[in-house]
Amino acid sequence: MPTQPPLNVTEAIQFGQLVNTTYATQPGDLTNAAGQSLTAGGVDYTVVTTIYANDLATDMNPSRVDDEVSIGLICQVDQSGDVVIAIRGTEGILEWIHDAEFLQVPCPFLVGAGHTEDGFTDMYESLRTGAAPNSPTVVGALPNLSFPKSVGSVTVCGHSLGGALATLLALDVAANTAFSNPAVYTYGSPRTGDSLFAGTYDQVVKNSSRIANRIDIVPALPPPIDYEHVLNPYELNPVRLVPLPPKELVKSNVACEHSLQTYLYLLSLQSGGPTLPLEPACKP
Repeated sequence: MPTQPPLNVTEAIQFGQLVNTTYATQPGDLTNAAGQSLTAGGVDYTVVTTIYANDLATDMNPSRVDDEVSIGLICQVDQSGDVVIAIRGTEGILEWIHDAEFLQVPCPFLVGAGHTEDGFTDMYESLRTGAAPNSPTVVGALPNLSFPKSVGSVTVCGHSLGGALATLLALDVAANTAFSNPAVYTYGSPRTGDSLFAGTYDQVVKNSSRIANRIDIVPALPPPIDYEHVLNPYELNPVRLVPLPPKELVKSNVACEHSLQTYLYLLSLQSGGPTLPLEPACKP
C-alpha cells in the first residue's frame, strides 16, 4: 500500500478559511463578486467570479428545486497568481442525509470513470459562472476567465456537499482542461462515487487531501456498500484522549461536528499557530 502523504496543515487551514468566507454570502444573493478583494487566512485574493448552482432539493423541502444560488468563488492570489476554487456546503445537506436514496449515475464528464451519486452529479452539472442557466460551466469557463495575473497553480477546495462537488470538479479539471494537476482539499465530504470512480480519481488527481472529523456523520455517507472514498484521508479527533480522563473538545451534536469552523478549530490545534475559535454554540 502506498505511503499516505502528510497533510500540509497550514495550507489546509488557509484554504478552509477561504471556503469559510463563502458562507458569509447568503445563497439567494446572486450578485457576482467579480473584482472584489478579500483576505482569508492571511492571504489576499481578488475574486474572478462567483459560482452558481441549482440548490439541492429534497423530499422534505421540494420548494428549493431549481432555486439558483451562489455556492462558491473562483479567486486569484494577488501576490502569486495562484487560483483557488472554493465551494461551500448547502443548508440542505442534513435533509439530504435523511431523504437520499443514494442512486448512482455514470460519471458524466469522463467515460469509464465509474458512477457517482445522482444528486451530487445533478448539482455539479448545474455549476455555472453566471446566474443565468445558459452561463458557461465552471470547467468550460476556466480557460477563458479574465484572471488579473498569469495563472500559477490551481487548488479546488470545498466543505460538506461542497467537498463532493470539489471532488467532481477536480477530476473534471484534471482530465479535461490544461490545468491537469490541481491540488484538492475537502472538509467533511461525503463519499462521491463508486469504487471505480474513486480509483479513477486517485490515479488522475495526484495531490488531494480529504479531511474528516471522525465523529462527523456526513463523511460516513453514502454507505460503503456501493460507494468508496477517494484516497488521502486525514482524520480529526474532537476528543482529547491524553491526559486522562478523555475530554470533549467540541459539543457532540450533528451540526457542531460537521461545522467548517469546528474543522478549522481542530486543525489549528495541530498547527502550532494560533487556535481558531469554535462557534459559541459548539463549545463543550
